[in-house]
Amino acid sequence: MIAFWIMTGLAAAGAALLVLTGARSGADPTPATQAEIGARELAELDRLKARGLLDEAAHAAARAEAARRLLAGQSGTTPAPQTGRRDRLWVLSGIAAATAAALGLYILTGSPGLPDQAYQRRVDDWSTRLETLQPAQLAAVAARAAQDRPNDPQALAMLGAARFAADDPLGAASAFRRLIEREPENAQAWARLGESLVRANDDQIGADAEAAFRQAVKHDPDQLGARFFLGEAALRRGDAATTRAMWTPLIAALDPADPRRKDLERRLPRAE
Repeated sequence: MIAFWIMTGLAAAGAALLVLTGARSGADPTPATQAEIGARELAELDRLKARGLLDEAAHAAARAEAARRLLAGQSGTTPAPQTGRRDRLWVLSGIAAATAAALGLYILTGSPGLPDQAYQRRVDDWSTRLETLQPAQLAAVAARAAQDRPNDPQALAMLGAARFAADDPLGAASAFRRLIEREPENAQAWARLGESLVRANDDQIGADAEAAFRQAVKHDPDQLGARFFLGEAALRRGDAATTRAMWTPLIAALDPADPRRKDLERRLPRAE
């Protein structure tokens, strides 16, 4: 709603600027009149004759033609309507009054605090057919549920997961942080928070994401996803011991035929 009123104010200011520009261009006299243009043309013809570039006959014919065009232009010219300062003032006052009246009418009859009703009806419809929704639509339904049940950890967990699937990692991180405020020992929430921060940071494991993964492993050593990221961060730093400590339990938990296990075994630093 704030963005709407900002755009409305900019549109009103733009309209006023256009009116001012048009009024000023109509009120200011043109820099070159027909008479001035004709006088310059005749003077140029005289200079050409003086330099010997026109003979007497050509000079006379050219002056006659220029004079004819000048007379024709003056006879066909009608004075442009002039707009004075008082006219511009009245126009600008009218724009200001119309804008103020529209704002007052909206305040009296509108509901600026209500959400978009058409969008809310779409969310109502989506909530009846969850199995057919796209990730962004599921995120909208989950946001409605979290709004209706702000203290429900399950609703916040669903909101975070839906936003993550909808490629909104910052929104997902916000939801998981709210969940952690209510359940500080929720290892899964810490792990999902770390994943969201990694996604938001273009797959770079920053200090905040690494701290979240450490909390996840602290509360649940079997958080294999958190172990992977902690081992990856240590590997990038050249910390082979931490990488082995994090990835060895992860490798043992994966099926021998799992390609992820083979990749981890290949990248695991060897013990000295």
